[in-house]
Amino acid sequence: MAKLFDVKLVFTQIPELLKYLPTTLYLTAIALVIGLVVGLLIALIRMKKIPVLNQIAIAFVSVMRGTPIIVQLYITYFGIPIALKYINYYYGTHYDINAVPGIVFAMIALGLNQSAFDSETIRAAIQSVDRGQIEAAKSIGMSGFQVLRRVILPQAGSVALLPLGNSLIALIKGTSLAFTCSVVEMTAAGKILAGRNYRYFEAYCTLAIIYWVLTFILERVLALIEKKISIPEQAPETSTTEKVEIPVTQEVAA
Repeated sequence: MAKLFDVKLVFTQIPELLKYLPTTLYLTAIALVIGLVVGLLIALIRMKKIPVLNQIAIAFVSVMRGTPIIVQLYITYFGIPIALKYINYYYGTHYDINAVPGIVFAMIALGLNQSAFDSETIRAAIQSVDRGQIEAAKSIGMSGFQVLRRVILPQAGSVALLPLGNSLIALIKGTSLAFTCSVVEMTAAGKILAGRNYRYFEAYCTLAIIYWVLTFILERVLALIEKKISIPEQAPETSTTEKVEIPVTQEVAA
């Protein structure tokens, strides 16, 4: 009778699945950059309340946060080729739809989904910066970009670090759905590996261990970064034990 659960197989499969870890990390890194850049733009648009763009940004965030990521992956995977077909037909272009790799669709979908969540975190962090410091920076002649780079972002970064870190952890786990775009990352590789011996439970246990270790390491790294950049709430107290003698001058009558 075959074993109901092969513990040894769970650990022996780890090296095989780790071969696809670079794909997972690459997908995560690109989606993270897209999320931060687009999220920052959305946050600035909403804070400045730019006409038309503000309404579009609000609708975009609502849709991306209100629909499942797997649905967004399918819409991106099937929607972009349809859009390219229309462009080729109406504008006479010759975009090769089949030449676009599936990982590009996954990057776009994951990055845009990430941007919707990051924009809210960034907006809240920027609004937490003291307005007096911003006005002081402007009063000494700093441009808007200089105020953003030198005053707002350094302080907002320390506030947004943990929420953005949690969002990054969710993004790493979200890459496991990239198989919907024909991307062979760790989860897809686990399914293929399990299809050879029909040990699906062991394969998913292996994936669980790998993802848990990744998130555990990331949590420790974020904790160290937070400790390094955290701003003390109070200035250190000065010692008052030493007495300072004040010399007393005496007037001598002539």
